[in-house]
Amino acid sequence: MDISAQKVERIPLYADNDEAEMFVYLPEKESALHSAILICPGGGYGGLAIDNEGYNMAEWYSSKGMVAAVLKYRLPHGDYTIPLSDAEKGMQLLKENAGKWHIDPSRIGVAGSSAGGHLAASLSTLGKDSCRPAFAILYYPVISFEDGVTHQGSKKNLLGSGINNKELVERFTLQNQVDAKTPPTLIMVSDDDSLVPPENSILYYQALHAKKIPASLYVFPNGEHGWGTTERFLYKNEVKELIYLWLVHNKFLQN
Repeated sequence: MDISAQKVERIPLYADNDEAEMFVYLPEKESALHSAILICPGGGYGGLAIDNEGYNMAEWYSSKGMVAAVLKYRLPHGDYTIPLSDAEKGMQLLKENAGKWHIDPSRIGVAGSSAGGHLAASLSTLGKDSCRPAFAILYYPVISFEDGVTHQGSKKNLLGSGINNKELVERFTLQNQVDAKTPPTLIMVSDDDSLVPPENSILYYQALHAKKIPASLYVFPNGEHGWGTTERFLYKNEVKELIYLWLVHNKFLQN
């Protein structure tokens, strides 16, 4: 990523730790106030697919007039508190810098792919009230930690020695944590995803729908897992159009 050629600011999350940071893409288009989105890349909580599911996404959201912040969160190595703490800090920094970056604090959302989708959904359901996003966009997310549905690698990397702790498994089985404060959510997944079963997306959509939270679920016929912003994905243009129309329809983005 060449940030010198773009309007990108690199922001450390903590003064005493340079491992966690945020790359803030500022839109070229001027408007009174921008909506913003915190982007959580996937990687099974064991790495970060930060190009395909981070920087490239931020460039697109920024091109639509949004402030897009890529969250380079710390990997948990079994400490489940770390990623969510970093996501909360990222939201806090977006709100604290709302004046500087011309952000509307009531229109700050979150996006996440795969395990990053689990983190985005965790922020949506388990995050502190002051850090809850206004909306969420989930790409082929891990949602459930229940056997037979979950992505075992993500579960193991996040929970570590607590992988068999029933209370922890339930806490991070996120369809069971949806409440009235969970934001409107757009979910996208491929029917042939063999890495993270589409049931994850379906279960989360059903939980949102049951709570009467505005939600949309799109299941593409193929594409497998991890398509993000790749050119190989047959429906790459449709994904962009769906996201844009959903944001406009829900008044998180001006047409």
